[in-house]
Amino acid sequence: MTQSADLFEKAKQFIPGGVNSPVRAFGAVGGTPIFFESGSGARLRDVDGKEYLDLVGSWGPMILGHAHPEVVEAVVAAARKGSSFGAPTRAEVTLAKMITERFPSVERVRLVSSGTEACLSAIRLARGFTGRERIVKFEGCYHGHGDSFLVKAGSGALTFGMPSSPGVPAAFASLTHNARFNDIASVRAIFATHGREIAALIVEPIVGNMGLVPPKPGFLQELRDLTREHGAIFILDEVMTGFRVARGGAQELYGVRADITTLGKVVGGGLPLGAYGGRADILEKISPQGPVYQAGTLSGNPIATAAGIATLKLLDRPGVYSELEAKSKRLEDGFRKVMARTKLALCFQRVGSMATFFFTRGPVESLDDLSGVRTDLFARFFHGMLERGIYFPPAQYEAFFLSLAHTEGDLDRITQAAGEVLAGLAT
Repeated sequence: MTQSADLFEKAKQFIPGGVNSPVRAFGAVGGTPIFFESGSGARLRDVDGKEYLDLVGSWGPMILGHAHPEVVEAVVAAARKGSSFGAPTRAEVTLAKMITERFPSVERVRLVSSGTEACLSAIRLARGFTGRERIVKFEGCYHGHGDSFLVKAGSGALTFGMPSSPGVPAAFASLTHNARFNDIASVRAIFATHGREIAALIVEPIVGNMGLVPPKPGFLQELRDLTREHGAIFILDEVMTGFRVARGGAQELYGVRADITTLGKVVGGGLPLGAYGGRADILEKISPQGPVYQAGTLSGNPIATAAGIATLKLLDRPGVYSELEAKSKRLEDGFRKVMARTKLALCFQRVGSMATFFFTRGPVESLDDLSGVRTDLFARFFHGMLERGIYFPPAQYEAFFLSLAHTEGDLDRITQAAGEVLAGLAT
């Protein structure tokens, strides 16, 4: 028995399912989850000493790679001064200012501890600001595990075939309307019926939780125009895309402006940190300035803010995003070459350093297009890559992520391994 297998058996005695987040359990691909011990650059090492090229990147935060020396130095320096005070610090102000400089739509920002917390707080704020209760989200999008969101949700909820979760009150679900991503007509239909009652529309500008699904040209602007027309708050969930697809996130990439933006992952440099921000008149409704309550003992934690500040400073280096784009394109080109050599139904979708390798013809534009996906083939592909030391997300419906630490040699090794595995699947 491997040490990972042993640890998993022990974990199940104390932790539900043996993991602290569902997709980690390998339920979508089978087998025993890997317990990791360390990471450096683009590589991970498990408790049995095996090394892997990492394409998960802690589900997105590790854009610089693991244990970047300057981020580690910033974290250690902050920890030496104290891990938490439950009081304001200089670092909170610094990070908040950095966020507003990168996102013109964010005039005020509140730091929290996770992307889930950012999204559920944004919805409460939108409801408090508008005096309305209904929200619109999209099938297959995932905004964390808040009650309002677990209605035809993506990510782990989609992987495990549970689009709605027990424990979510029917009253919450009744206030959540699901539209189809990339289908503006489905959104217009909801607003035509409930427009005066809709507090907010929330969407991942680039979906990463039913696999990588980019918006059709003009789709985000149509959402922006529609929400403005009906007086609803337009929330862009940039937990994944913020600081990853561009310095100013998807809003910079697509030239659209949100009323409220939610952030996580990269903004915390791999530590637990999230944020939500937007128009000053909306954010001023948050306590203590306004009546909409939200609080957090560890919000603005000095260690997490130190990691976030160091990460964003490093991403300001000249040519960082063009380098990341070049590496991502090299990987895509490699995958397309191996795809051309097989008769399997495959589809590769990418925006910047986020991508998904779907086992279907594609293109995948909404949740409806996932009906023909061969998750069984993906599971075999995952384990074939794992045997060759390549760590993909352990679920078909999760985007994978590149980092600045990946070398051209790493990328070529990944596509060579993919070619070998696909050749075996085709026979």
